[in-house]
Amino acid sequence: MKSLRHVGFLLVLFCAAGFVTTSAYAKPVDGDGAGGLVLKGDSQCTECHDEADEPLPSVLGLKHGVLAIAKTKHGTRADGNTPTCTDCHGDSLDHKNYRGSGKPPKPDVYYTKGTVTPAALRSEKCLACHGKESQRHFWPGSAHDNADVTCTSCHDIHTDHDKVRDKLTQAGVCFTCHKDKRAEVRRPSHHPVMEGKVTCSDCHNPHGTAGPKLLVRDSVNDTCYQCHMEKRGPFLHNHQPVNENCSICHNPHGTIIGFMLKSRPPFLCQECHSEDGHPGQLATQPTGPTTSFTALGTIGRGCLNCHTAIHGDNNPQGATATRRFFR
Repeated sequence: MKSLRHVGFLLVLFCAAGFVTTSAYAKPVDGDGAGGLVLKGDSQCTECHDEADEPLPSVLGLKHGVLAIAKTKHGTRADGNTPTCTDCHGDSLDHKNYRGSGKPPKPDVYYTKGTVTPAALRSEKCLACHGKESQRHFWPGSAHDNADVTCTSCHDIHTDHDKVRDKLTQAGVCFTCHKDKRAEVRRPSHHPVMEGKVTCSDCHNPHGTAGPKLLVRDSVNDTCYQCHMEKRGPFLHNHQPVNENCSICHNPHGTIIGFMLKSRPPFLCQECHSEDGHPGQLATQPTGPTTSFTALGTIGRGCLNCHTAIHGDNNPQGATATRRFFR
């Protein structure tokens, strides 16, 4: 009998402790979504979009669920700037209040494939926070904006692994549209994009810039000089095409010719220098041994065999055109 009393007393204590615990620590959830499973005020959404909606884990991690946003910067509850579900998707009352058996109506703003939400509205939701950042100032009217490319065309918001923000996977996202560049970076002479050492955003700002081709600097040369500082000069003797635009001679994405040249010397050089010192000739062999420039012309000659400092030189003997750009 005494043992039963002890059991009853312990049971009362246990229930009382449980009541205090749940009262002190339970998160209130009201009809307006004051509480939240992941984000502040998301209870009106996670009432349905809970763990049951989460996909089964896969080896490649190709799928993610709604709640995966908790692992991203957009799920940082301690940050007062963290958005809520309705900040991005709108109030979506028809979607929220649907109680039928079929699929509910889409949210007011949604970003999945086949969306009918205008591109400008989708980008506007992101720019409400990110539009203040300096790298986004040139987004309105940029090439991507004019082509109705939106933020979510490239970025994946509900996952902690946004492929376009990973140096190893970013190029694959860009190649979805820029398929010609996918082929170019696989040519024998290329920047190490596929090797993961260089990526598209090292040279381009997809959100818009003041320079051409969405380059991160105001000109092609200034962009190239970020890595190739030794080509900047100033030199005692400058090569004018180098000062003007690196892409006159180079294709930065890749070519089948060394140094990413657009064509082989001397043909590349003779696009400008066809009658200056080394006149172009028909592809015929000299009739005898000779060192005459006029006789040798383009046969088996490489301009860089002699003009090794083709980007510019400080050789005092380069004052004459015949010895210019010698090392």
